[in-house]
Amino acid sequence: MRDNGNRAGNGDGTGRGVARTCRTEVVVDAPAEAVWRVVADVTRTSEWSHECHRVGWLRGAVSAAPGARFRGYNRSGRLRWSRVCEIVEFEPPHRITWRTVATPLFPDSTDWTIALERSGSRTRVVQTYRMRNTPAWFRWLVGRLVPAHLDRGGDLTDDLRRLGVIAAREAHAAPTRP
Repeated sequence: MRDNGNRAGNGDGTGRGVARTCRTEVVVDAPAEAVWRVVADVTRTSEWSHECHRVGWLRGAVSAAPGARFRGYNRSGRLRWSRVCEIVEFEPPHRITWRTVATPLFPDSTDWTIALERSGSRTRVVQTYRMRNTPAWFRWLVGRLVPAHLDRGGDLTDDLRRLGVIAAREAHAAPTRP
């Protein structure tokens, strides 16, 4: 696995709040199809995420598709919270994007994208997030309550590495077809 170390900062030059954008990238020792099977099933996010510990579909959804909603249950230290998310882009087997849905308690909305690119028998996995319409006060508050969110690049890179290990294990365990 190779970490290209591509990360972006908080986007405001102050270092005072949660980063508005971030990009992480790794090359994993698993075929793109195997990585996609894990990524496309958002209910499996807890297997590889450092923060999300459970995901459940909402409104009768059972798989990823544009408009499908799910709730992610997260934790960081002692804090626990959940967010409703909506799939906004789904291009098998290359890209999935979901957006957190703003609420009075969580006025931010963040687009999260995972994109896959074949690299021989390996896969380049790129994860990005971009905060949309997020009040500066909220970014500041989250930075104080969840200090790990001030620089998420390392944790998100580690998530992608775990994703690659799971996909590689499953790809090697899958029976070969004649």
